[in-house]
Amino acid sequence: MSGNPQRQSLELVDDASSASDGLIRNLLGSSASQRRRQQRVAQQRQDSWFRHSMPPAINRDFESLEHLTPRASQGLDEQLAASVSHSVHSGGSVTLCGRNEHSSIHLNSANSNLGFIDSDTPNTPVTPTSGLQPPASVTTSAGGTLSSRRRSGHRKDSKGSILSRQSGRSRVSVLANRGLRMTASFLRRKRTEYEDDEDFTSSAGYDTDDGERRVINLNGPQPTKYCNNRITTAKYNIISFLPSFLFEQFRRYSNCFFLLIAMLQQIPDVSPTGRYTTLVPLMFILSVSAIKEIIEDIKRHRADNEINHRLIERLENGSWNIVRWEELTVGDIIKVGINTFFPADLILLSSSEPQAMCFIETANLDGETNLKIRQGVSATAGLLETKDLTRLEGNIECELPNRHLYEFNGVLREVNKSAVPLGNDQVLQRGAMLRNTSWVFGIVVYSGQETKLMKNSTSAPLKRSTVDKLTNTQILMLFMILISLCITSGLCNLFFTREHSETDWYLALVDFKSISLGYNLLTFFILYNNLIPISLQVTLELVRFLQALFINYDIEMYHEESNTPAMARTSNLNEELGMVKYIFSDKTGTLTQNVMEFKKCSIAGNAYSPKRTPEESLVVQNILSRHDTAEVIEEFLELLAVCHTVIPERKEDGTIIYHAASPDERALVEGAHKFGYIFDTRTPEYVEINALGERKRYEVLNVLEFTSSRKRMSLIVRTPDNRIKLFCKGADTVIYERLAPQEQAYRDKTLRHLEEFASQGLRTLCLAVADIRPDVYVEWRQTFHKASTALQNRESKLEDAANLIEINLRLLGATAIEDRLQDGVPETIASLLDAGIFLWVLTGDKQETAINIGYSCRLISHSMDIIILNEESLDVSAFSEIVCSSIINDFSQATREVIHRHYGEFKSSTAKDANVALVIDGTTLKYALSCDLRNDFQDLCLLCRVVICCRVSPIQKAEVVDMVTQSTKAVTLAIGDGANDVAMIQKASVGIGISGVEGLQAACASDYSIAQFRYLQRLLLVHGAWNYARISKLILYSFYKNVCLYVIELWFAVYSGWSGQILFERWTIGLYNVLFTAMPPFAIGLFEKFCTAETMLRYPLLYKTSQDAKLFNVKVFWIWIFNALLHSVFLFWLPMAAYYGDVIWPDGKTSDYLLMGNMVYTYVIVTVCLKAGLITNSWTWLTHLAIWGSIVLWFFFLLVYSEVWPTFNLASNFRGMDIMLLSSPVFYFGLLLVPISTLLVDVICKLIHNTVFKTLTEAVRETEIRRSDISEVLAEPRSS
Repeated sequence: MSGNPQRQSLELVDDASSASDGLIRNLLGSSASQRRRQQRVAQQRQDSWFRHSMPPAINRDFESLEHLTPRASQGLDEQLAASVSHSVHSGGSVTLCGRNEHSSIHLNSANSNLGFIDSDTPNTPVTPTSGLQPPASVTTSAGGTLSSRRRSGHRKDSKGSILSRQSGRSRVSVLANRGLRMTASFLRRKRTEYEDDEDFTSSAGYDTDDGERRVINLNGPQPTKYCNNRITTAKYNIISFLPSFLFEQFRRYSNCFFLLIAMLQQIPDVSPTGRYTTLVPLMFILSVSAIKEIIEDIKRHRADNEINHRLIERLENGSWNIVRWEELTVGDIIKVGINTFFPADLILLSSSEPQAMCFIETANLDGETNLKIRQGVSATAGLLETKDLTRLEGNIECELPNRHLYEFNGVLREVNKSAVPLGNDQVLQRGAMLRNTSWVFGIVVYSGQETKLMKNSTSAPLKRSTVDKLTNTQILMLFMILISLCITSGLCNLFFTREHSETDWYLALVDFKSISLGYNLLTFFILYNNLIPISLQVTLELVRFLQALFINYDIEMYHEESNTPAMARTSNLNEELGMVKYIFSDKTGTLTQNVMEFKKCSIAGNAYSPKRTPEESLVVQNILSRHDTAEVIEEFLELLAVCHTVIPERKEDGTIIYHAASPDERALVEGAHKFGYIFDTRTPEYVEINALGERKRYEVLNVLEFTSSRKRMSLIVRTPDNRIKLFCKGADTVIYERLAPQEQAYRDKTLRHLEEFASQGLRTLCLAVADIRPDVYVEWRQTFHKASTALQNRESKLEDAANLIEINLRLLGATAIEDRLQDGVPETIASLLDAGIFLWVLTGDKQETAINIGYSCRLISHSMDIIILNEESLDVSAFSEIVCSSIINDFSQATREVIHRHYGEFKSSTAKDANVALVIDGTTLKYALSCDLRNDFQDLCLLCRVVICCRVSPIQKAEVVDMVTQSTKAVTLAIGDGANDVAMIQKASVGIGISGVEGLQAACASDYSIAQFRYLQRLLLVHGAWNYARISKLILYSFYKNVCLYVIELWFAVYSGWSGQILFERWTIGLYNVLFTAMPPFAIGLFEKFCTAETMLRYPLLYKTSQDAKLFNVKVFWIWIFNALLHSVFLFWLPMAAYYGDVIWPDGKTSDYLLMGNMVYTYVIVTVCLKAGLITNSWTWLTHLAIWGSIVLWFFFLLVYSEVWPTFNLASNFRGMDIMLLSSPVFYFGLLLVPISTLLVDVICKLIHNTVFKTLTEAVRETEIRRSDISEVLAEPRSS
C-alpha cells in the first residue's frame, strides 16, 4: 500500500485467474440463486452502516455487489468500528473480514481508501492500487456516511468556489481519482442479480393474480374485466344530486344551525317569530347554491359527453370499426390519426414514421407546448398492416394504474420471442395529441378513470383564509352567548311566572307551556338565533367572486406579449393576499425569464464566447488551425450537438427550430450551432450534425436520461469512426466524482471558470466523455436490458446500471447559460421588503448562482452579512471522533454544531431582525429539517432577513414552506412556474403560479396565476390590502347590524314578562338581512378602499395595516359587538321614552306594541345604513345607491306591505301601519333625533382617534385628499 502519496485510486483489477468463481462464492456466500435471494432479503432489511459509508456514486456500485456479510456473532458496524479503532491506535491498516476468512477489505488508516474486487481475481484482499493521500479526516453523518475529506479551514462565502479548492479534491477523492476497469464477469454477475430478483418475486408468491401487476392479452380475452373508457368529471347525477348536495351544504355549521332553528319553529306554539321566517330564507340561500351547482355540473356533463362520444377506429375481427371513445376497454387495438387526441393510455405499436416513431404534444398534461418524441419497440415497429396486427400473440405485463405521468414499467412478451421492455417512451397518454405523424397503432393499457390523466385529476387542497377561521371562532363564541341569553331569559320567565301567576290571573300563566322551562328555552333560542347572520356566507361568496373578477380584469396585470391575464383560480383567499408575511419563491422562470442563452464555455481550460458568426469565434479558429486543444474542442462541440433529446424542425426558409423539453437543452444545442456544429436530423436510430460543413452521423445506442437524483444525462453513441463513446453532461459535483484519475488535466482551470461563471449569475454544466470497449459495452447492454425489463424497482436498477458505465470520464469543459431576470424583479422585491414581507428563495441551482442572483435582484444587499451552511453530516459521531482525534485534530463542523453556534450568537444580540442572509444547500437542509434540530433551525431562519435554499428538491421546498407556516402561524405565499414547484404551492397559505416557459402545471395547481413576477406587487399591495379591508369591514358590519336589531328583543323582554313576545312583525324580521340591509355590505365589500392604487404601490409601508391584521382581530370584533349592544340600547329606550306617555298623535289616540316595534325598526334601518356610510372611505355612486336606496326601500315596503291584507291572507296585523306611523309627529322627531344620538358616540370616538391616535393609513389618506406630499407623513411616528 505504498506509492505516490499524491495519487489515490480505486481500481477493478482485471486478472483472469481460474479461481475467480471461488472468490465470488466467498463474497456472495453461495452460488445458488436461493442463497443469493436470502442474502438480498437480509440485506434489504438491514440498513447497513457500511452501505451508507461511501459517496453516492461508489455507494450504488457497492450496493449491487453484496459482497459483505456480517458475522453471526458480531455486526458489521461493530466489526468496522472496532477494526478502525484498533488500527488507528496501532498505526496499521484496517481489515474488514467477511464470512470467509480469506476475503477481506483493507482500509489504510491514513487515507481510508476503499478498493473494489474484480470478479476474476481469486481470494485477494481488496487493496488500493495506488499510494497514500495526505492525511484526511473521516467523519460520519447521522445516516452513517463515511466520507474522506480534508479540513476546510475557512468559512465559505459567496466568493468561494463551487468545489472549494482546499476541500474539493478530497471531497470526491474516492471517486474523482479512481480508475475502474469494468470486466465481463462483473457485468454478468450484475445481470444475474436482476434475474434472481425477478425469480425471487415469483418464488415468493408474486404473480399476476395477486393484484401487483396487470396482464393484458394481445388479440384475446382478458384475464379479468377492466373498466370501460367512459370518464366523468361531473359531481352529480339525477339520483345523487339531492343527497350529495345536501350533504355538502350541511357540512357547514351555520346551515346546520339554521336548519335546527327552522325545525324548532315547526313545533306548535313555540316559535315567537312564526313557522317560516327562518325556513324561507334558508331555502332561498340553498336554492341559490343549488342553481349554481346545477349550472356548473351541467357544463361538466356536456363536456364529458362531448369527449365520451368522440369516434375512434378499433380493430375487431380483422377489420376496423368506428366506435365511441367510451366503448373502448383494455386490450383494444386502435388507430389514431394526426392532430387527434389519444382516447386512452396506449402502448405504441407502430406508426407511419420509420421505426415506429411519432411526435406528440402534451400541453393538456403538463402545459408544455413543445413536441415530444415517442418510439415503439423494434419488435412491433413492422406491424404496419391489419393482418400483421391480427397475428400479434402474447401479452403485456405492466404496473397497476397510477398517477405518475413520467413513469411506466412494462414488458411485452410475444409468443416464441424474447421479452421486450416497455417504458415511458412507448406510452401515449390520454390527453396528449398526435402531431406531425399521419397515424399510429396502439393497444389500450389503461382506460377511463384509470388513465394517468384522470388519476391526476384531483382537487386542490382545501384552504381557508385566516379571516374565515377567526370568524368561525367568534361565531362559536356568539353561540355560547346566545345559549347564555336563552338560559337567562328562561330563568327570568320562570321567576316572573311564579310571582305573577296568582295576581295576574288574566295572563293564564298557570298553563303548562308558561311554566315549562324547556319550552321557554326553545322559544328564546328561536328568538335570539338571528344574532348569527344567516346571509353572511352568501354575501361573502358573492363578494369574493366579484373581487376575483376585479383581479382577472385588471389591465395592469395583463401581459400583452404572451396574452396572459391574471387569473384568480379560487376566490376564498382574496383577503389572505393582504396578510402575507413570508414569500417563498422559485428562481428559474419565476425571478428569471427561463429563456436561456448560451453565453460562455470553458474547453480544455480555456474560456470562450460565441461571436456573431462561427468563423469569428476563437473556438472555430483553433479547430481550423489545429491548435493543441483542437481535438478536445471538437469532442466538446460534438457532445453539445449530439447529447440531448431535442427535436429539430426545418422551416421552409431553411431555418431550424429546436423543440426541447427544457430551455437549457435548447440553449446548449443553439450554442453548438453558434460554433458551426449544427444539429439538424434525428431518427430513433441516429442523429446527424453538420460539423463545419462536414456531415457526421452518430448511431444512438442508449440514452441514460436525466433525473433529479442523477443530476446528469448521458448518451452512448457509435461515432462515425466506429468507436463507442459515452457523452455525459451534468452538475459539476456528479461529473467530477466520476472522472478518471489520469483524465483531470483541466480540472482546476475548469473549476476556476465555473466559479467565474457562477459569480456572474450564469447556469453551469460540466461536459465529459468516456471511451467504451466493445466487449464491455456488449456485456453492459445486456445488463442494462435486463434492468430495463424488470417490473420490480426498475428505476433503481436502471440507475444502478447507468452508474456502472458512467465511470472513468474524461473532462472536456463546462458551459455557461444566462437566464435573465424578468422585467421589474428588483423593484418588486425591494417594494415587498419595504412592506415588511420576508422573501425566501428555494431553488435547485448552485449556491454561487443563487447568491449572485440575490445580489442582482436586490434581495441581498452589500451591507448584509452572509451565513452559509454547507455541511455534509448532522453530527460528528463518536466513531468519527475516535478516528479523527487520532488522525487529525481539526476538522469541519457538523450541521447541528453550526446551527447551534449561529443561533446562540443571534440570541445574545439585541436585534430582533438581523441584517443577515442565510444560505443553505440541500444536503445540509436535509439534516437541518430533522426532528431534533428542526426548531433551532427554524428559529435561526426566522431571525434572518433573507434565506436562500440551494440545490433543494421539490419535497424539500414543501417541507420548508410547511415548517414556516406551522411554526409562525403567519400567512405564507409560494410562487413558482414549474412542476417542481407544485408541492410548495399547495403547502403554502396562498399559492401563486406563473404561466411560464416550463408549462402550466404550477399555474393549474395554484390559487392565483400571473404572467410575471412583477405583477405580484400589485396583487398583494393593492388587491390584497383592499380585499382584506373590504372583507374585514363586511364581516364586522354584518355582525353589527344583526346584534343591533335582534338584541332589542332582549330589552323588550323586560316589558313583556320574559314571555318571548316579539316586538317586530315576523316577516320584517326575516327580510332584514335579505332585503333591507343587504346592499350596504355589498358596497363595502366591493368598492371600499382607503388609498388609491398608485399610493399603495408607491408607499409599500401601507401594507403593514392589513399584514398585521389591524382591521380584524378578536379585539376589534368584540369592540364592534359592544358598539352594537350600545346602539341597541339607544335605539330601544329612546323611542320607548318617547312612547311612554302613549301620546303619539295630536288627537291623543294610542296604539299597540307593534307600532312601537315598527318605529324602532325604522330607526334601526336608518342607523345601520348611516353606520355603513360612517365607516366608508371611498364613496361611489353605487355606494350612495346602496346606503340611501336601502332606507328608501324600507319606506316603500312599508307602504306596500300595509295594503297586502286582505287581498292576501298575510300580515293582517300590519294593515294601515303606514298611515299610523307616517302620521305621527313623534315618529318624525325620533327619525331625526334617534339615529343622530346613537351615532354621536361613534363620531366623537372617530374624531378623537383620527386626531390624537391617527394611524399611518389615515394620515396618508388625508394627505392624499389634500393632494399634498405624502413622504412627509411617512417620516412621522405613528401608532401603526
